[in-house]
Amino acid sequence: MSRRTWLAAMLGAALALPAAAQESYPTRAIRYIVPFAAGGPSDIVARIMAPRMAATLGQPVVVENRVGAGGVTGVDVAAKAAPDGYTFAIGSAGALAISPNLGRGTPYDPMRDLVPITLGVLVPEPVVVPAVSPFRTIQELVAGAKARPGSLNFGSTGNGSMPHLAAEQLRAAAGIEIVHISYNSGGQLATAILRNEVQLGFADLPVLLAQIQAGALRALAVGTPQRLSWLPDVPTMTEVGLPAVDASNWHGLVASARTPAGPLAALRRAAIGALQDPEVIRLLDAQGAIPGGNSPNEFGAFIRRENEKWGEVIRRNNIQAD
Repeated sequence: MSRRTWLAAMLGAALALPAAAQESYPTRAIRYIVPFAAGGPSDIVARIMAPRMAATLGQPVVVENRVGAGGVTGVDVAAKAAPDGYTFAIGSAGALAISPNLGRGTPYDPMRDLVPITLGVLVPEPVVVPAVSPFRTIQELVAGAKARPGSLNFGSTGNGSMPHLAAEQLRAAAGIEIVHISYNSGGQLATAILRNEVQLGFADLPVLLAQIQAGALRALAVGTPQRLSWLPDVPTMTEVGLPAVDASNWHGLVASARTPAGPLAALRRAAIGALQDPEVIRLLDAQGAIPGGNSPNEFGAFIRRENEKWGEVIRRNNIQAD
């Protein structure tokens, strides 16, 4: 073999290595970062998805809880992880669209430092009142609030939380004055509404569903485009003339922006396969969650729109993080 032929062969082999490495992905366990504690909504979704993703990928998908800063800490782990496809996270609306717009910001730019994989789930945010409330419709609530400005309290899970921002949307759209009271968790918020400590509030459907179905809470409207199968008699905000109230929580899969295309495509195929699995759909339905499964471009555009929407609400109301 001539020297020229030998060099050409060696160069060809070297150029083929990255492609071969991507084709063999994955060769070891993959970390699925959950930015919240075990047992929370993100954690439940991740643990439902992980076994199905592992079956598709042929390697373990290990759920790892990295708690802190309302989901920001765990997402930051993914943003700063080695860009090799072996670490991804399930980010929430809070970590990917709300916290970046609050005063403290985030250590990552969700549009620059992360790459979208797919939307995992959409979690509706109904507005509810206690069973003892005189308000049976959102129109009655708005009329009552206008008749006595400042007489109604609404609860949230903290300044800048989704329930807080959703109520601010309602306040602006309906032209009412309601008083904000902050709680530390969805469970505390639900209890406060049940006890009529606050007269209304938004929260993730899984937190409220059992109490709504038991008749202890009354759902007045939902911020989703369509009515919900869990609450078929509850109108949408658009139906009641308040289309600007567009509030749903969500959780989606993201990875370091420098992750190669091959591993990203493999992760997306595995995630979509999991989200389309009938048993996964059944389990998510039991949690009050709507499966996602859109394209990276669609999910990226969705994250951008959510940043713009919630950023405007935050700036308009001068909301500061707790």
